[in-house]
Amino acid sequence: MKLEKGRHIALVSTPWPLFNRPSIQLGSLKAFFLGNIPGISVRTYHPYLLVAESIGYDCYRRISGKSWLAESVYAALLYPELFDTMEKFWWRSPSGKSSLPPGHDFQGLCRQVREASERFLDDVNWDEYLLTGFSICLGQLTSSLYYIRRIKQRANGLKIVIGGSSCAAEMGESLLQTFPELDFVVQGEGELPLLHLVDHLSRCPSAQGSLPLPGVLQRESPDGPSRAPTQVAQLDDLPVPDYEDYFETLNSLPSAKRFFPKIPMETSRGCWWRKRAPSGKPTGCAFCNLNLQWKGYRTKTGPRVIQEIEDLSLRHQALSISFMDNLLPGKGTRKIFMDVARLGKGYQFFAEIRATTAFPILAAMGEAGVETVQVGVEALSTSLLGKLNKGTTVMDNIQIMRDCETPGLPGLTGNLILHFPSSDEGDVAETLENLSFVLPFRPLQPAHFWLGYASPVYNDPRAFGIRKKGNHPHYARLFPPDVLRGLTLMIQEYYGRKRYQQRIWEGVRERVDHWRDTYEALHRSPGSGPILSYLDGKRFMVIQERRLDREDLSHRLTGTSRSIYLFCQRHRSAGDILARFPRMDGEKVVSFLNMMVKKRLMFREGNRYLSLAVPARHVRA
Repeated sequence: MKLEKGRHIALVSTPWPLFNRPSIQLGSLKAFFLGNIPGISVRTYHPYLLVAESIGYDCYRRISGKSWLAESVYAALLYPELFDTMEKFWWRSPSGKSSLPPGHDFQGLCRQVREASERFLDDVNWDEYLLTGFSICLGQLTSSLYYIRRIKQRANGLKIVIGGSSCAAEMGESLLQTFPELDFVVQGEGELPLLHLVDHLSRCPSAQGSLPLPGVLQRESPDGPSRAPTQVAQLDDLPVPDYEDYFETLNSLPSAKRFFPKIPMETSRGCWWRKRAPSGKPTGCAFCNLNLQWKGYRTKTGPRVIQEIEDLSLRHQALSISFMDNLLPGKGTRKIFMDVARLGKGYQFFAEIRATTAFPILAAMGEAGVETVQVGVEALSTSLLGKLNKGTTVMDNIQIMRDCETPGLPGLTGNLILHFPSSDEGDVAETLENLSFVLPFRPLQPAHFWLGYASPVYNDPRAFGIRKKGNHPHYARLFPPDVLRGLTLMIQEYYGRKRYQQRIWEGVRERVDHWRDTYEALHRSPGSGPILSYLDGKRFMVIQERRLDREDLSHRLTGTSRSIYLFCQRHRSAGDILARFPRMDGEKVVSFLNMMVKKRLMFREGNRYLSLAVPARHVRA
């Protein structure tokens, strides 16, 4: 198949993704097109990098972390008649003022963003493109619509296709029917649907809606079989992403504005926990809607992952790599990182993992260069974890929080979900009690529950105490009423005891704030070690407990007490402990365990026990 002379494909990612990494969506699609369509020309554009350079990287970072702030900027440009409403919305946000540099205001920010955006739009000859595609994820809706509208004003005959997590199912259908500038919407992952679309348009550039295209919604025939996603069967068949255009843009910036970016890559698509959920129950985590564009779960093989790491690193002379998987594969991960470690290179990785990830895997990750892991902790109440359908317990969460304090292992980031609709005072009481045991570990980030379109909670609201749902009211500030009326959007509002949830969780929020302040103070000095650690003398051990504004504590354990404490570095049942130390009097063992729990040196859940101190020194895999 050959395209008409001078006809090319453009792929665009608008603000507000993280500016310091290229778009994996665009890079993957470009590589796929180049490998499957002879003679095609593909250009990827990352105007979010240009906007970040214009307004300042710190300002961009703050705004991009708050999706409502991010959406409000381009909403003000998209609908100038709503500017006053948008400006008030910005300043009423708790993060509005702190997101701007001193002396700056919302009007000035919008002017800078508009000027940077228009410079980019003017520099591209949009008439030369056969098709322009936009990847739209959380925080990118209004910016994408702004760019699409301005491009259509420059090249009215250009075909526009959108895709991404914010375009799944009804969301994509509603966007297609509401905004006349849109011609197509991809359902699911983009490779095969866009291949069919490009093939169709290259044969009949002016045609639209003349035949169904798998995985593509069309304005003239939005219903029918085209809504079903179609996707690549084997991820190893995909080429390595092509990020050359991002680096070309980065290198065009003034030298003082250049930086070493993080390279995104994926080892899997979908979520294996969602796949393995018991039949007859909601699949995956109850609050999660991250997998709307995937059908099933697929992984790359270990050799392919290692080859891709080396390829991307050498191609871009970069060592910082972020795995974009919703969740790293449950099998083969340890071997992959052990093989990476043997390469002897100074990689720096980021990844997302489950709370049940075993210590040997974490140790292998640490040796390979994984610096930070995002762990799906979400709650410190086992009853609430059940409602969240996490498939984990507080013991699982505390064990991995403890493990990630070990020198040489990845540091942990994670969220603590507040205000989950069906949570109750029992969940809160359990959370408050368990918070007293995790103070030595890196604090979790409080995250207010938000209802995501097509999440299990959204799909079965009554099971979670939700009476009514609909688009979040903040969207009414971003879109005119006649526009919003036809849209189904990512963030949903719900009704069902929200004030009750806010009231019962207030004490947890305050306790978490104190936890964060204490942890940061105890790690302010350079080289500060773990807050709760031990040194092993083989026949005895010394547990060291650092405290804020008080004398540090030391605890010495000898003989069997030491052995029990080390045995419980993995959580053990009372029966396991007694069986391991049969010569010890059972009552004395239980008495010792209870004393350790009372001193917050061990954690107990049911009849299982976990030691909380970590080795004071680096543990090798």
